[in-house]
Amino acid sequence: MPVNRRITLAARPVGHPQESDFALDEVDVSSPEAGEVLVRVLWTSVDPYQRGRMSEAKSYAPSLQVGDVITAQSVGHVVESNDRRFSVGDLAVGQLGWQEYATARAGTVRPVPEELDPQTLALHAVGMTGLTAYFGLFDVGKPRAGDTVVVSCAAGAVGQIAGQLAKIAGCRAVGIAGGPEKARDLIELYGYDAAIDYKNDGVAEALRGERVDVYFDNVGGEISQAVHRRLNLGARIVICGQVSQYNAERPELSFHPGLLIMFRARMEGFLVFDYAHRYDEGARKLAQWVASGKIRWREHVTDGLENAPRAFIGMLNGENRGKALVKVAERAE
Repeated sequence: MPVNRRITLAARPVGHPQESDFALDEVDVSSPEAGEVLVRVLWTSVDPYQRGRMSEAKSYAPSLQVGDVITAQSVGHVVESNDRRFSVGDLAVGQLGWQEYATARAGTVRPVPEELDPQTLALHAVGMTGLTAYFGLFDVGKPRAGDTVVVSCAAGAVGQIAGQLAKIAGCRAVGIAGGPEKARDLIELYGYDAAIDYKNDGVAEALRGERVDVYFDNVGGEISQAVHRRLNLGARIVICGQVSQYNAERPELSFHPGLLIMFRARMEGFLVFDYAHRYDEGARKLAQWVASGKIRWREHVTDGLENAPRAFIGMLNGENRGKALVKVAERAE
């Protein structure tokens, strides 16, 4: 059996993660037991939620322990199967982690259609981040044609999809991103009606004259405070992430309860995992929109499993343009 290289948690990050918080080690690969598959990982994902898993603070999922493989969505091909649902050579996606080989219960991974091109779409536009945008916007935000939808971290993996879904719903989409290149991507690539570069534009000033019906919040902090002051009556605030707070030692409150009263607004957090029973529905619709050209995307690829920590830190610092992915291996034909 081959040797498995993997990235583990070497130390809990304090504030901003450092490459020294991670370790690369090797372990022997074991054959899968009954009901399991062995997957050769080809691509793995870096996402903001992983930062929370590295903390001891109580959250919606158990914390990683020092020495654990870093949790991540990954795509790979099955090299050994002990379950009738998968055959050798099948592509699968699931929480396979930052490693070259992963053994998983067959029921915890999903097949990736061979016709999906590129198959990395299973990690973003037609995968977890696309599903996050889909259920967050449509089930929590409930947009109506003509609404103004504002999305923070709009050039990120979730934000780029959320804005395009808002357009599909007949809404005006306003995106907030950092830097002129990302702001340009929002309009030229993702079809936003307006873009705000928070690094160079004052968000509050840029939103002057807007009345926000749906705010898809990925960032929290000062940016969200500025958006809240531009809410329309009956606005819906979708709390998807708080990326500006993940490395903060003393997170700041990003909203004033009085604004919810003033605007008769609703604020609701959600987790995509709560919609697991509807993943097939969401993935099917997202795939249709991708195929028709209604959803476009950009990938930011880092080569080599050993560089996953650097890609993760860069993503948290906003260095990526598009969905941050790590290429682990080529698919053997």
